[in-house]
Amino acid sequence: MTPQIQHIDHELIQAAAHTARTRCRGDNHTMAAAARAGDGRIITAVNAYHFTGCPCAELVLIGTAAAQGAYELDTIVAMGDRDRGVVPPCGRCRQVLLDYFPTLKVIVGQDDRTRTVLITDLLPDSYVWADHQLESE
Repeated sequence: MTPQIQHIDHELIQAAAHTARTRCRGDNHTMAAAARAGDGRIITAVNAYHFTGCPCAELVLIGTAAAQGAYELDTIVAMGDRDRGVVPPCGRCRQVLLDYFPTLKVIVGQDDRTRTVLITDLLPDSYVWADHQLESE
């Protein structure tokens, strides 16, 4: 069983839910994500669905955060449109989030089972892309 972290960032969940409710429209935008930056700011984003493939809301959020000068994220949560609630990151997002933010906390679960876990717990025994990079001199 994945260990949980006691603190659940309810403000972050509310921000993701608000974004899902107010910004997700039709089939193009069906997921929202919110993350708390290292400086405490909350950053939100939505996915960009297209039949050729799409970036998930978590991946759009990484770019949005960087565009706003937030290069460290502390916690992230994704919410589905139509009141689907908290949705855990897909496998691709888990790998990317681990590579960018190896100490990231992720909010998962529904209702009274909502919990915060480390990204490493969602992707155990994982390959870390940064491990193959040469140390900069």
